[in-house]
Amino acid sequence: MQRRAFLLAGLASAASPGPAEEMRTLVSRLAAALSEGNASAFLKVFDRSMKDYSRLERQVTALVAQNDVTSSIEFLTDEGDDRVRRVELDWFLEIRTRQDTGVFARRRQVVKCRVERRQKGRWTIVSLEPVEFFNAPGLPPD
Repeated sequence: MQRRAFLLAGLASAASPGPAEEMRTLVSRLAAALSEGNASAFLKVFDRSMKDYSRLERQVTALVAQNDVTSSIEFLTDEGDDRVRRVELDWFLEIRTRQDTGVFARRRQVVKCRVERRQKGRWTIVSLEPVEFFNAPGLPPD
């Protein structure tokens, strides 16, 4: 009986994704949220007490409210353990205003994040740089 329990526990842990795969899922959700124009889904994974959170919230909300955004992300680095990760992302945005002018902009930058596993095992982004990357075109910088 103990062997079966051990075997099943081993199979369950082998089937569950590791931190690197969880980071890929988290980052995919961020890209999708921006592309869908869903600021609340994007911001949901950030620690509200994070430095510059209110600025990020204002910028992302304005970005998706005023523009159609296409977002794609590639991992450059992903280091850490099952509690804390540091990732560097090659983030690419295509931004097209919804106004008649249809201004089009492309942005590409390395974005650095620190991510911690928090309550209920959920990953939370506790720092992100540079926040300015998500500034809506025409929105005055802070």
